[in-house]
Amino acid sequence: MAGILAATISSSDSYLLIAASAFSKNVYQGIFRKKATDREVLWVSRITLLVVALIAMLIALDENSIIFTVVSFAWAGFGATFGPAMLFSLFWKRTTRSGIIAGMISGGGMVFLWKLLLNPLGGIFGLYELLPAFILSCIVIFVVSLLSKAPSEEIQEEFGKVKAECQG
Repeated sequence: MAGILAATISSSDSYLLIAASAFSKNVYQGIFRKKATDREVLWVSRITLLVVALIAMLIALDENSIIFTVVSFAWAGFGATFGPAMLFSLFWKRTTRSGIIAGMISGGGMVFLWKLLLNPLGGIFGLYELLPAFILSCIVIFVVSLLSKAPSEEIQEEFGKVKAECQG
């Protein structure tokens, strides 16, 4: 949870800085005041940052806003597509390229299938789409990796060396 929060905060501050810089340089200095000094542009950037942050906070306080729903859906997509792929790649030396690709496709696809078709049915289908999609992706990676040709001895030796270094 801390990792997700850190990634969210890191992304949020970047977007705020991009919006403020783009406005101050492109709109303020580029259109309204072409001969603005760097100090003036800096102050416009700071004010813009505060305004954008306040607007974002007002949107976040609106419980009927769909922003959270969209962000939640995006996180489910990222989590189900890349989460199992990363975990299997790090912890199971039998993981194959085919297994990872199949897992990513099935996990990402299941997020859409669950959210758009199954979730409206309610009941057990009312679960957050990340959980079933993550589980499906793990199963697919495992099964497809077992059914496909094992990674080369060289890759498996490299996996063993890295694992040994990490453990001690």
